[in-house]
Amino acid sequence: MDLVSVKWIVLVLCLSGCCSAQDALPDGPVEAVVGSNVTLKTLLKEAVYDVILWNFSDGKDSINVVTLRASGPKVSERFAGRVSVDKATGALTLGPLKVEDGGDYSISAVGDATWTGETKLRVLEPVSDVIIKSDPLEAIEPNTTVILTCTAKGSVAKFTWINGTAPIMADGKRVTQKDVETSSSLTIRNVLRWDLMGPIYCSAANTLETKKSAPFNLTVFYGPEEVTITPPKPNPFIESGSNFTLTCSAQSHPPATFNWYHNQTQMKFSGPILSLKVIEGEGYGKQAADYTCKASNTKTNRMVPSPAVSFTTMEAVSGANVVGPTSTLIAGNSSANLSCSATAGTVKTTTWLKDDQPLSAGPRVVFSSDMSSVLINPLQKEDNGNYMCHLGNPINTVTAVYRMVVNYGPDSATVKGPEAVEVGDLIEITCMAESVPPANITWKFNGTMLNEKSTKYTIEKAEYQNSGTYTCEMHNTITGKMATKSHFLSVKAHGALDEGLSDGAIAGIVIAVLVAVGAAIGLFFYCQGKVPVTESPY
Repeated sequence: MDLVSVKWIVLVLCLSGCCSAQDALPDGPVEAVVGSNVTLKTLLKEAVYDVILWNFSDGKDSINVVTLRASGPKVSERFAGRVSVDKATGALTLGPLKVEDGGDYSISAVGDATWTGETKLRVLEPVSDVIIKSDPLEAIEPNTTVILTCTAKGSVAKFTWINGTAPIMADGKRVTQKDVETSSSLTIRNVLRWDLMGPIYCSAANTLETKKSAPFNLTVFYGPEEVTITPPKPNPFIESGSNFTLTCSAQSHPPATFNWYHNQTQMKFSGPILSLKVIEGEGYGKQAADYTCKASNTKTNRMVPSPAVSFTTMEAVSGANVVGPTSTLIAGNSSANLSCSATAGTVKTTTWLKDDQPLSAGPRVVFSSDMSSVLINPLQKEDNGNYMCHLGNPINTVTAVYRMVVNYGPDSATVKGPEAVEVGDLIEITCMAESVPPANITWKFNGTMLNEKSTKYTIEKAEYQNSGTYTCEMHNTITGKMATKSHFLSVKAHGALDEGLSDGAIAGIVIAVLVAVGAAIGLFFYCQGKVPVTESPY
């Protein structure tokens, strides 16, 4: 039976009241990819139908796809071998699909009731060959306008541009996107380095699948910028011959090349690190000067200078030495001139100390105008000690020490010992004096020389004959001065020096007792004079 005959059967049944048409298909459209199978589902309940009729229209012609009766399906030649119908629900399965299978499909099912419906099948071609191309291939920030074009094969409904993982959003001004059927153009005006930091992807999609391009990276040249020298503020004075360096850096792609300038005059050296050895090798450094570097980019054709840094090289002070008197110095008779110098380096400051305390000018202490020497005249015993000279400049400070020995004395001589001891007691008599060098000691007893040269004269057990005058004679062989001190010692019998009342104390007590008795007697007679006498009545 041909399609026209089937339509007439359905129409006759409906007009005779044997059927009332109901909707048989869900809303469409239905989409599927070329080469796949697709099932056009229905809203029919499982039942027994007299006839199920599927038709197809490409907008020009309509043809029968399949007619299903109790005797079995009848498939048109165009769909032969690619169609099946579920006799319970009327669902049509078609595949593998061809591009020309896309169009309108309608169903008519006659049973207890009549069901009709129509839906659209869209047959999509697979998305493939998603490719990004750039014009130009290299860009310079911020002067270049970049156009990225994404092309794809197949049925593409939407293009999306992605930078890394984030979608690129067109703002309609600097960044615009224009899509046509199988391509998309992304235009970026005044491109910046982070616009295409990437990787960049393009995805082409339809409702059934999404394909992404290979990662794309566009080289954006920029810089140089933020050109700086490290350290930005070096010390004003740098030690000559040290390993001091200046490092120039810049943000630039490709990496910048660097040239150095001394007071705006280009140096022979080029490179990011300028060493003091190179500076001094080109004859610079001894005078304060400005140093700058200029960074250049061969792609952007830009040259940017750094801020200047300034410094002077200076040799460190070394070989400090203090020269002083070599002759014997005697307090009151001698003077001393101390001079301090260095074998190398530029001395900017000279400081003098004595025994770690600042040495100040005075009537006896006179410094030279450049502080390189000091004259002490006349010398006194207080001038003994360590004299330190600090020689310095902004690079370093060195110290030299001179030990000054001023001979004097003996002064402030003393002899200490007991005035009295008992027989058998230990006797120790000490002789002391301030003297440089230490004085020679001679002991005498009642004018007779003793065999003792130390500062302490000792007798283990005192005897009566040890009573007398002990004399200590002190002699300084350098100053020629002598001092003499004497001490008298009395040796007494055992018990004479026992702890108790001395003769003076006893005499004092006796006198006090006599005074008290006299006072008491006086008081008695005074009281007798005050009491009246009463006569006896007898």
